[in-house]
Amino acid sequence: MEPVYKRILLKLSGEALAGDKTMGLDFDVINTFGKSIKKCVDAGVEVGIVVGGGNYWRGRSSGAMDRTRADHIGMLATIMNALAVADGLENCGLEVRVQTSISMPQVAEPYIRNRTMRHFEKGRVCIFGGGTGNPFFSTDTAAALRAAEIEADIFFKATMVDGVYDKDPHLYPDAVKFDELTFNDILSKGLKVMDSTAAAMCQDNKIPILVFDLGRPDNIFDACMGKKIGTIVK
Repeated sequence: MEPVYKRILLKLSGEALAGDKTMGLDFDVINTFGKSIKKCVDAGVEVGIVVGGGNYWRGRSSGAMDRTRADHIGMLATIMNALAVADGLENCGLEVRVQTSISMPQVAEPYIRNRTMRHFEKGRVCIFGGGTGNPFFSTDTAAALRAAEIEADIFFKATMVDGVYDKDPHLYPDAVKFDELTFNDILSKGLKVMDSTAAAMCQDNKIPILVFDLGRPDNIFDACMGKKIGTIVK
């Protein structure tokens, strides 16, 4: 069976990397993600990953710190997560390169698109840390930007729910799940899929978004193979 997508951009939230913990990292969880990602690579899929930093830092929401400085700390949190995910993927037998939008050559490569594309040609997974490298932009927007730059076939947004609902399914038992949405639906209905900047960037570059539950890590592989899961936005 051939994969439906040749190249994907996978967004992993920081909270997902913490597993059942509220903070930090759960390497059993990371290794489980790694096994599913390896199945994708073995099937011929080129994988780019953007990681969030919420398992370490939520300074923006506190309002107690200068926004620019808070976002800089958040960027560093995503780089720590990128290194941890790289370690987990390497434990699964994958070749991995971490690239950062903030220069730190002793730690990781700088993000250079042509270098990324060369890594894909060699079967390596590229993990992008540091967000966009600028404050005031979320890691969702960073993921949308990288998806456009690497010409990804699709943006996989792996979350802690199994798709997009009309309201929070954790709070409202009568919440209704959508199987398919348009970008206009996302923006006009105010659905909390991702921030509007990220959604608009995907819309402008004609990159579909698949939102699915990371609670079952093999959903990553199933999505690559075209199995109907989650909610597709296009």
